[in-house]
Amino acid sequence: MVCYYNESITFFYNLSKKNISDTWRTKDIVVVSMGLLVCFFVIFANILVMMAIFMNRRFHYPIYYLLGNLAAADLFSGISYLYLMFHTGPWTIKLSIYQWFVRQGLIDTSLTASVINLMAIALERHQTIFTMQLHSKMTNHRVVLLIIGIWLIAIVMGLVPTMGWHCVCNIQNCSNMAPLYSRSYLVFWAALNLLTFTVMVAVYTRIFIYVRRKNHRMSQHTSQVKHKETVFNLMKTVVMILGCFVVCWTPGLVLLLLDGLCESCNVLTYEKFFLVLAECNSFMNPIIYSYRDKDMRDTFKRILCYPCRRSQQTGEHSGVRFNTLEQEARRARDGGDEQANGGQVVLKDGEKMLDSSES
Repeated sequence: MVCYYNESITFFYNLSKKNISDTWRTKDIVVVSMGLLVCFFVIFANILVMMAIFMNRRFHYPIYYLLGNLAAADLFSGISYLYLMFHTGPWTIKLSIYQWFVRQGLIDTSLTASVINLMAIALERHQTIFTMQLHSKMTNHRVVLLIIGIWLIAIVMGLVPTMGWHCVCNIQNCSNMAPLYSRSYLVFWAALNLLTFTVMVAVYTRIFIYVRRKNHRMSQHTSQVKHKETVFNLMKTVVMILGCFVVCWTPGLVLLLLDGLCESCNVLTYEKFFLVLAECNSFMNPIIYSYRDKDMRDTFKRILCYPCRRSQQTGEHSGVRFNTLEQEARRARDGGDEQANGGQVVLKDGEKMLDSSES
């Protein structure tokens, strides 16, 4: 078995018929510029979500911790795409084999973290909805362990190709979309994620069927109705997040599956379009939060308006301090007028206040 670790990236790209240019074309500049703009928005929006969950005590529950971890995965996705934007186009030629694996591994890790996190959210909702609770009774300690476990699995999945499941030593099995990845790995990774999507859709379908049946038997007591509405609203938010994720990522995963199974399929035609679609998912979740959750929306406003409030408060404090000094100076200057006015102090607006001796 012959390995090609000493070959350049150009060797593998030519082998897979995926062309890379050594000069900057207009298309490359447009793609990188748009990609950078999306990346910065993704990073900003998901930092905002994480700050909102941290600052607002109403969000200190397992479901929101998992949603915050999903925002962390989206944030990591934005950073991964940012790294990709600075190592794509003509820059790709300058990459070593290991740098290329790092670039792809970051994206794989962020996607895996998002998928596993969505599965954890689905199971948490299944547990709470079937008992008609708003929040899980899971302890913070278990939530932290769950989040750590999610990231450990994601990191391992991102490192699998680097650890040996690649085509550097078997170039006949190289992918077209990811020229250093093995076709068998792409089939495994895409099929695993699509299977996970299917399981999550099945879980939520079961929850909705249960909730509809439960609706007919629930009492019309006001407190129960409000509780039911809160549960349903949170449920709708989670389902929208899942639906957006499936819509954005399924085309790309199907394309990877075709790349692994069909050597004659022209998958490179749609590659960039589906990559942009997948990237857009990372800033959709903050929009969904803002649209669905009033508390989250209000927290966003407080965070974004905080610098304005700070500057206003600083100006008010300095003004009060200035007025106090002015009053002190006036009081000292007009001290003789107190006796002339029979122990009365003349105020700025012309009103009079009796001193303690007259009262």
